[in-house]
Amino acid sequence: MPVLFLNLIKLLFLALLFVFLWQVARSIRSHLGSNPSAKAQGTGAELVLISGSADGRRIRLSAQGHVIGRSPDAEVTIDDPYASEFHARVGIHDQRIMVHDLGSTNGTYVNGRRVSAPTTVSRGDTVQIGKTILEVR
Repeated sequence: MPVLFLNLIKLLFLALLFVFLWQVARSIRSHLGSNPSAKAQGTGAELVLISGSADGRRIRLSAQGHVIGRSPDAEVTIDDPYASEFHARVGIHDQRIMVHDLGSTNGTYVNGRRVSAPTTVSRGDTVQIGKTILEVR
């Protein structure tokens, strides 16, 4: 009987050790972001221009982010005289949609409030760059 009891305790210990190590591995993998492109695609977020010259244009967001501005070198070009050449960056970081003003002259606004640091936005929020308004969907 004592031998059987000791063997059961050993098996229970091994099972608990396995569960512990499995949880540690999952935690490390999620913390390091093992597959950032899968996270970005999982959010399915996009920006929709709701005012401005390209009304209705849709921009699918990615983990790399998109620079928005007047410059032809910006990833998303908008025809707005109040926008800087490289006005703002919008992208996905840790499964959150982030807006970052790039030192623009007229500022970047989220829901009517000027942002001075990278700001998290949610679906339904509006982002204003110059006179152009974009909605997060």
